[in-house]
Amino acid sequence: MRTGIAGAAAATFAANRAQGAVRFGVHRKDGATRRGDLHESGSLRVRFPSPEDDGLSAMFVNTAGGIAGGDRFEVAIAAGEGARLTLTTAAAEKVYRAPAAAARLDIALKVADGAHLSWLPQETILFDRARIHRRFDIELAEGASLLLCEIVVFGRAAMGETMRHGEFVDRWRMRRGGRLVFAETIRLDGEIGEKLARPAIAAGGCAIGTALIVPGDEALIERIREASGSFGGEVGISAWNGFAMARFCAQDAARLRADMMAVLGRASAVPLPRLWLN
Repeated sequence: MRTGIAGAAAATFAANRAQGAVRFGVHRKDGATRRGDLHESGSLRVRFPSPEDDGLSAMFVNTAGGIAGGDRFEVAIAAGEGARLTLTTAAAEKVYRAPAAAARLDIALKVADGAHLSWLPQETILFDRARIHRRFDIELAEGASLLLCEIVVFGRAAMGETMRHGEFVDRWRMRRGGRLVFAETIRLDGEIGEKLARPAIAAGGCAIGTALIVPGDEALIERIREASGSFGGEVGISAWNGFAMARFCAQDAARLRADMMAVLGRASAVPLPRLWLN
C-alpha cells in the first residue's frame, strides 16, 4: 500500500513540473537587427523591450517564478551575419529545493560571421538542497564575437540563508569555426557549503562567476587588470585560443556583481542592460 502511495505521489510530482522553451533567430536587414521566427512554450517567455539603432535587446521571463526539481528549460538562439543581440533576464533566477530529480537547463547559442551576441543574465541563486544541471553549447563562426557572463550564488547571504547541501553541474562547450576551443564541466554536490568553505575552492565565498570574451588577447587582459584595484573579491583573468576568460569569487553577490560590471565595462563597448543598473 505504501509503495502505491509513494508511486502516486511521484507521478503527481512529475506531472506538475514546469517546462519551457524559447527558440528564435535574428538577422541584419536595412542596417538594423531584426527578429525572425519565434517559438515559445511552457513557462518561458522572451520580450523585446525597446527599439535600438542597429542592435536588438531581449529579456527572458520565467512565469513559473523560479526553477524547482524536475523542471526542464531549453533556449536556442541564432544570430545571423552582422546581427547584434543582447540577452538578459527580468530578475535573478531562483533554483529551489529538489526532493527528487534535478532541474535541467539547456542553452544553445549560434553566432555567424560579423555577428555579436551578449549573454548577460542576472544572477542564478541556489537555495539549500537545490539540484540543477546546466549545459551551454556555443557555436561561433571565425568572425563572430561573444560576451557571455554567468553569476551563481549559493544561498542569500543578505537574508541569512546558506546553501548547505545540493547539486550543481555546469557543462560548457564552445566551438569556433567548427573546432572545439573550450570544454569544461564543473560539479559541486553533496555538502556544498562545507566544500565552498575550503581554501582551495572558495575560501568561504558564496558567489562565483565567469565571463567569456571572444575575441580576447593579452591586450584585453592588461586593460581589465588596470581595474584590479577596485575589485571587492577575487578575480582571475587569462587568454588562450583566441578568447579571454575572467573567473570571479566573492563573499557575497553584491561584491561579485560589482566586479563583473567593472570587467564587462572594460571588455566591451556593448552597454550593460538597464536592468543591471537598477
